Amino acid sequence: MLLKIQDLAKRYADSTVFEQVSLTIAPGEFVAIVGESGVGKSTLLNCMAGLDHWDDGSVVHGTIDIGALDAEARALWRRRNVGFVFQAFHVLPHLDVNQNVALPLMLLKQSDPARVAHMLEVVGLAGLGGRLPQQLSGGQLQRVAIARALVHRPALLLADEPTGNLDPGTATKVMDVLFAQTREHGASLVLVTHSEAAAARADRVLHLSAGGILPG
Repeated sequence: MLLKIQDLAKRYADSTVFEQVSLTIAPGEFVAIVGESGVGKSTLLNCMAGLDHWDDGSVVHGTIDIGALDAEARALWRRRNVGFVFQAFHVLPHLDVNQNVALPLMLLKQSDPARVAHMLEVVGLAGLGGRLPQQLSGGQLQRVAIARALVHRPALLLADEPTGNLDPGTATKVMDVLFAQTREHGASLVLVTHSEAAAARADRVLHLSAGGILPG
């Protein structure tokens, strides 16, 4: 499904984070968003996911105007259509790896242990489903987060600095998984990153500024 953002603006009191942000992301497209620190890249990603509110403009996914949904409808849309990979992993410490990865399916009232096991195999964590998060390395935790974001096969995958806490070798492996899985399922991937290596793999690189998307 097409993601279309038109003239989006986000402000805090008298401070403008960004404004006049317009972009379109096609199904299956991999877009990287780069820009100076503090320009609102993560905030823009949160708006795309309906996790944050904006002051002007619109976010439309397919035929759904996200801004027109109430909180409950927005949450239901997000559960069905969005996978989110956070820099800080956000795995739940009291759940084992299998349970963490299965969360999106559980929220959709689905149970598919075979799919969970397959996703763990895809991200290189086969056999580790019974471990708790504190028994894993940072790179393994990020791969758990990716498996969780992909397990329900979302149409839109959003990744916020997914390699920011990783060494270069692990970062490459994480990007390999993200790239391969989104290509396999035809999902749109939007990546916020400071990594030139990660951005270089994208179909397009967009430069975010306070005044919108810079040309070129």
